[in-house]
Amino acid sequence: MLEVAELDLGRAERRGYPEAIYCEGKTPEQVRAIAERLREAADDGTTTGVVLFTRAAPEHARAVLDVLPDAAHDEASRLLAWPPEPPLPTGTLVAVFCAGTSDLPVAREAMLTARYLGRETELVVDVGVAGLHRVLARRGLIERAGVIVVVAGMDGALASVIAGLARAPVVAVPTSVGYGAAFEGLAPLLSMLNACAPGVGVVNIDNGYGAGHLAAQIAAR
Repeated sequence: MLEVAELDLGRAERRGYPEAIYCEGKTPEQVRAIAERLREAADDGTTTGVVLFTRAAPEHARAVLDVLPDAAHDEASRLLAWPPEPPLPTGTLVAVFCAGTSDLPVAREAMLTARYLGRETELVVDVGVAGLHRVLARRGLIERAGVIVVVAGMDGALASVIAGLARAPVVAVPTSVGYGAAFEGLAPLLSMLNACAPGVGVVNIDNGYGAGHLAAQIAAR
């Protein structure tokens, strides 16, 4: 047993999805020790599935890559995945709509989480409601998706707009992007919770991992 963590190595078998390691708040040494234990577990066959390291600062990423040099590292989303190749996709398409380029780190975290949990994914960037024609031009994707993740800050209005066009359920992710009255994501959070279009579920501010995981579970069915 590690002195810094008790890893849930049986989660993939029990729930169908492996444990993710949240790096923020951990020291690089702690993350390195966790990576070493995961490598040992993979070598002796006591764990299966892709392991994700989320919210990894550069020093966390270096610690992981020292132990797992072939891990995939997406710097924008601060996410690492090991083994680096996602599984073959099953289920339905997860479409991720990102309102603005500033929301992209959270959107990529959601997209990559769903991909590494075994879903086909497609990411659309910079389709916020300031230019509504950009959303309408993606009607085909909206209709094809089995579940849609909408990532938006500021007023968070994109979730309601897409939910009003889609048959699929919408997982809305408020981000901490915006000027002062956005209150670091509280304004879009409240907008999404008060969406008048039905079929919208909301995760916590900046929680791309949670949105991608939920979308992957919905799309599996």
